[in-house]
Amino acid sequence: MRIQSAEFIISAASPAQFPTTGLVEVAFAGRSNVGKSSLLNDLVGKRGLARTSNTPGRTQLINFFLINESFYFVDLPGYGYAKAPKELRQSWGRLIETYLRSRGQLRLLVLLIDCRHALSPLDRAMWEWIVAAGAPHQLVLTKTDKLSRSELVQQRRALAAALGVPPEVLIAYSTLKKEGRAELLAAIAARL
Repeated sequence: MRIQSAEFIISAASPAQFPTTGLVEVAFAGRSNVGKSSLLNDLVGKRGLARTSNTPGRTQLINFFLINESFYFVDLPGYGYAKAPKELRQSWGRLIETYLRSRGQLRLLVLLIDCRHALSPLDRAMWEWIVAAGAPHQLVLTKTDKLSRSELVQQRRALAAALGVPPEVLIAYSTLKKEGRAELLAAIAARL
């Protein structure tokens, strides 16, 4: 798949603001500061399309990006940002859950997991929801350039075991080293 155009459409604070075009969607989920916005920018080849920050919790709304004028990439708020007020965290959780349960045009949920850490309880809860819902998904390990090759192999095996999947289903992605992009685009194309 080749991405020829990418355009920000809307930051939705409620389901009433979700696009109503009926175009199919690929959503990106993960804990705060896992690298969703950086990965999205890398996928579309456009710096600054999705706002990035070193500060966790920057994405607070559901952001819709029109890709190739034919489908959307959807950047979901990161979960688990402890410094946000509890009420705001609960609001994000409700918004994400409403999106995931109500979007019939959702074709793929890309779950991003930071390869440097063990599976968090929130990652596990999201994974269990995906499995229980039978949602089409792709697992992606981010920030793989932060580990040596041998560390990445070990961590990939450990995370795969924690998720109960074969290691080869986890796409190792590095925006710095430009690794994993082709594999993820192929997985997305297969679902579109």
